[in-house]
Amino acid sequence: MLNIVLFGPPGAGKGTQSQKLIDKYNLIHLSTGDLLRSEIAAGTALGLEAKKLMDNGLLVPDEVVIGMIENKVKENPHAAGFIFDGFPRTVPQAQGLDKLLQDNGTEISCMIALKVDDEELTKRLLLRGQTSGRPDDQNEELIRKRVEEYNTKTRPVADYYAGQGKFCAVEGIGEIEDIFQALCKQIDSLKEKQEEKK
Repeated sequence: MLNIVLFGPPGAGKGTQSQKLIDKYNLIHLSTGDLLRSEIAAGTALGLEAKKLMDNGLLVPDEVVIGMIENKVKENPHAAGFIFDGFPRTVPQAQGLDKLLQDNGTEISCMIALKVDDEELTKRLLLRGQTSGRPDDQNEELIRKRVEEYNTKTRPVADYYAGQGKFCAVEGIGEIEDIFQALCKQIDSLKEKQEEKK
């Protein structure tokens, strides 16, 4: 099973690239935002718990999010693999995800980070803000804050996977297709290693 954490700051191009990877490798997209919305819409116990917290402006705790991911993994036992988008964001989340996958007989294959410098990110998000209508993409100060938050909070997650020998970075600046090819190269060499282990 190919389980990839696609990593990168806001504006790095994760959405664009994850869709291309899903199509090429037949992966299931696990976006925690989408999961939360679908569990809430379905009125599941986890969804109701999450809604109650969100309505009070509180963050949904890790165990609830991990529970939702576990449901999705169990629903798709024959999947070619999963691509994790926007999760894990912290080391405890990464540890929780490792345990959940182990319990289900699989593991994270690798974390691939899209590297884009802060100035380029700010430029991209301001541009996106002109078309997306998202207020958080239109305010330069807010954008810089989001990028800084990513750098301080989520960087340790990259170190966590690096410690397991499961981290690699790909240049996130350039043509979309070139970046995609660089990602595929990493994934293909990973698949070869997996095959050799069998």
